[in-house]
Parts: sequence; C-alpha cells; structure tokens
Amino acid sequence: MQYNFDEIIDRSNTGSVKWHYSDDTIPLWVADMDFRAAPPILASVQRAADYGILGYTKPTGALYEAIINWHSNRYGLDLTQDNILFSPGVVPSLALMMHVFTDVGDAVLVNDPIYTPFMTKVQQNNRKLVTSALKEVDGKYQLDLTDIEAKIVAHKVKLYLLCNPHNPGGRVWTADELKALLALCQKHNVAIVSDEIHQDLTLTGHTFTPFLKLAEAENYAHKVVSLTSMTKTFNVAGIKGSMIFAKDETLLKKTSQQQQLNDEYELNLFAYTVMQSAYEHGEEWLTQMLAYIESNIEITLDFLAGHLPDIKVMRPEASYLIWLDCSAYFDDDQVLYDKLRAAKVELNSGIKYGREGHLKMRINVACPKTLLREGLNRVYAAFMDD
Repeated sequence: MQYNFDEIIDRSNTGSVKWHYSDDTIPLWVADMDFRAAPPILASVQRAADYGILGYTKPTGALYEAIINWHSNRYGLDLTQDNILFSPGVVPSLALMMHVFTDVGDAVLVNDPIYTPFMTKVQQNNRKLVTSALKEVDGKYQLDLTDIEAKIVAHKVKLYLLCNPHNPGGRVWTADELKALLALCQKHNVAIVSDEIHQDLTLTGHTFTPFLKLAEAENYAHKVVSLTSMTKTFNVAGIKGSMIFAKDETLLKKTSQQQQLNDEYELNLFAYTVMQSAYEHGEEWLTQMLAYIESNIEITLDFLAGHLPDIKVMRPEASYLIWLDCSAYFDDDQVLYDKLRAAKVELNSGIKYGREGHLKMRINVACPKTLLREGLNRVYAAFMDD
C-alpha cells in the first residue's frame, strides 16, 4: 500500500514534547517525526488493547525471532536470543554501561559534537568526561584518530562512547573507519559502547556496519556492546523500548546483573508488541518513509543554497537531521536561537552538542512538505531580520 506522509496531524494539546507551544511555532527540532506510525504497528497496539487484559508481559520467542531476522537480513549481524537484553531506552543504557565498564572517576571519551546525553550521563555518573573534536573534511566529519589516541593515553580512558550513525552530523562511519577505531581501542584496552539507534535510517549510497560484528571478528567482543531500538526507525519514541546487544557471556552476565540492581530489564506490554510488529511488518513503511525523507533533504538543501547560500550544510548520510553551520550570519549562539524562535520556528541549538557546535543548528526535516517549506521560509525570515 502507499502511505501518506503529506498528512498533517494536529499534535497540539496532546502532551507532545515537540509540539508544546501555545502559538503557531513550527518545531523542526527534537528527533521525532510528524508521520503517522505504520498501520501494522497501530493495528498490533489496538489488538493488544482489545484483548482486554494488560498484565505482566515478557518477551516471546516470536519477538526474539523478529529481532534476530531483522538484524541478520539487513546487516549480516548474527544474534541469538542470549545476545539480546532489553532496556527502557538507549540513554538509560549509556548510563548503565558506564557502571559495567568503569568506576567512579574513570575517564570516558566522546566525540565533539555529540548527542547531548553522551556528555551529561558521563558527568552525572561521576565519570571524567574527555572529548575529541571531529574533523570536518570535504563537508563531512571524520574521526581524528591521532587525537583520540592521545586523549586515551593522557587520561587513561576506560570507555569510548561511539555514535554510529553520528548525531548530529549524520555520518555513517565506514567499515574501514570503524576498524581503525577498534584497533586503537584494542591496543589500549578501551571498552566501546556503540549507540546505533539511527542504523535503520541509513540513506541511499551508504552502508551501516554494526560495530559488534567487527569486534567479534577481531576477538574483542568481550569489550564491546551495541545499543539500538526500533523507536527512531518507526517513529514510536513514546513507547520507550530498546535493546542491548553483546556476544560475550561474561559481559552479558555482568550487564544483566547491573540491570537487576535498578530493575531496568523489562519493557511494557505495548513496547514488546510494537517491537515485534515493526520488525515483522514495518519494512515497506520504512522504505517509503526514507524516500520521503530523502526528498525533504533535497528540498532543504536546495532552499538553503538558493536563499541562505552562506550556511554550510552537512549532508546527512543517515537520519532526517541536518547539521547547519550558521557562522557566516551570526556570532552569538543565543542570538541565533532567539532570532529563530522570534520567527516562530524552532531548531536545536548546536552549542548543546559540545563546543564544536558553536554557531551551528540541527534541523529536523521529518515532517509533511507543507510544514517543512513554511518552516524554511521562517528560517529565512529570521536570518534576514536585522
């Protein structure tokens, strides 16, 4: 069937984080989509509700099979039921894995810029935050392996938090880049936790490589964990469910024991239901949605090239988030943000992603085209307002 991504759904007064405004602001910020979830997913939720008993629920064999088949068919990642743990979210899992791999005071390395919780969870858990700035080469980010190694040695780093695909820059790190990073971490006995929540949003011409697959090939799976979820893929973030993948039996046992301390190993009935239906029946919706997103990316890039040509745009290789360098137009982060808000359009302020986000903004283009075009017109108005 053909899905309608042009449909405008009124999300006001629903408790939506994205659409919380009392005016007609267009939100092009937080990473959820303004698209109706896939009908098979909605039908599965309805069936669960219609059944009438919403009792304690555990993952079924069919759910494990759906997860295993999805990751095998799309990425060649071989999993068994024993390799999969459930978690309420990727961010809670980031915090969890710091307790698995590090102690209070240990150094944890992240890149800059990076999704904000990578930094805040390190600090909130009383670990030492160490950052390595990404290098921008030919309009896209690269890992600075020389700097990463220097930081690992200087700070005695115990854990590296990787974001692949990268948020906010949209890079899908190549297999060669990941192999080089793995070799470096292996050399210095650094554990790696790879946040791969945007894996299914990889765009045309790019290939996602599961980090755990590489680690297993290099006999380093005892120091590597991957985190992922269906929530970004299928626009069901409110469901709250994710997975932890690991291959080493001792590591899985330690992770499971850490989850038991906080009772963070179970999902709710609807999370299990949505996860299974998404992986079993959501692929066609995802294919059409990605085509729509790629069209929106082109609309955005063409608009900015024609109206605000001095914005440096980092074309994403995955996701519906685009990283914009606005330094040719503004010299103050707060002024930049305030100008956009005054024009009744909201983007994510880049400075929240680290020092390298200075004078940058992150725009979310996962919305109907009519909303996107109006939002872009407001961005232009904000930049032209002296």
